[in-house]
Amino acid sequence: MVRVLICLALAIACQLGSGKKLDCSEYTSPSTSTYLGERRCHNSGDLIFEDEFDEIDFDVWDHEITMAGGGNWEFQVYWNNRTNSYTRDSVLYLKPTLTSDRFGEEFVKTGMLDLWGGQPGDLCTNPQFYGCMRVGSGNNILNPIASARLRTANKFGVTYGRFEARAQLPAGDWIWPAIWLLPLREAYGLWPSSGEIDIMESRGNRGLTLDGVNIGVEQYGATLQYGLDVQTNEWAKAHWVKNNPDGFDKDFHLYQCEWTPDYMAFFIDDEEIGRVTYPEGGMWEHGEFETDWPGLQNPWEGHHKSAPFDREHFLILNVAVGGTGYFPDTATNANGKPWMNTSPQASFDFWQAKSSWYPTWNPEENNGEDAAMKIDYIKVWAV
Repeated sequence: MVRVLICLALAIACQLGSGKKLDCSEYTSPSTSTYLGERRCHNSGDLIFEDEFDEIDFDVWDHEITMAGGGNWEFQVYWNNRTNSYTRDSVLYLKPTLTSDRFGEEFVKTGMLDLWGGQPGDLCTNPQFYGCMRVGSGNNILNPIASARLRTANKFGVTYGRFEARAQLPAGDWIWPAIWLLPLREAYGLWPSSGEIDIMESRGNRGLTLDGVNIGVEQYGATLQYGLDVQTNEWAKAHWVKNNPDGFDKDFHLYQCEWTPDYMAFFIDDEEIGRVTYPEGGMWEHGEFETDWPGLQNPWEGHHKSAPFDREHFLILNVAVGGTGYFPDTATNANGKPWMNTSPQASFDFWQAKSSWYPTWNPEENNGEDAAMKIDYIKVWAV
């Protein structure tokens, strides 16, 4: 079950009245958090949040329900069912399956998928990019993959903290798992102006290589996303990867992040893989925006040097598939890549090549769970 452990019992005074500034002067940590509307202060080392996934706690986690595709036309529909998200033996499984398993092959080509439900937990969560209703027609098929994305938005958020997720990554061509954070309120503007913290992203392909380096399940990455828009995002200056020749799908590993007012650092199994120490000019200086994008206005000017990473973020867990950005066209894969990132019918091309990628998911073995991201627990401590 989820435990949100904040302050001691006697520290109720850290709760805020509406509109009042949070006074944390009696606490030793810069970390603050919000749980179900209550804002809290902490002492360094406090365990703020813990979920051991005895079950999915719907007081804390919401399911995304959308076909929006994350802004790059990913091939999955996210919804809330116990086929794509479930727990067993205190492990959370996020497992992609085929949309046709539920509705049939013809439905993917010609059906109408309407995600506007009638209950509070059944409403489409993202209408962008035709995310709530689509009709299959010709090469414009419905999202051929079903999967799950869980988030703590409006339930739990934190500013500064030490994060640890014990997880085993999925294997299978074109599977894209992630553990990450987004801003609860976009105080500095729309994505990526208000930041994004990617604790873990990976590609499920076995043997996907780029310039002789394996970028599939043998590699994972951690990234900060920040900039004024998609074009000016300077993520490449805060991006690190770690390779494991055995693959991150073979066992559980600790994916970790330490987020403080002075630096952001990423670790795996307690080994640091990358760090940004905020310069006095903040992320604007770190990203070299004045050089790369002369004439732009700094949206973080006058704020803490860690901005945009000085505001509350919420947790996201998801397994995506495909899309038109994350999997390079120039990479080498044993069975090739069935679509180009520039294709206007990428999802259709992917689906037509099902015989080349679906067997790599091992759907007939282990309940298809080789393709699932498995999360043993998530913990967050005050820094």
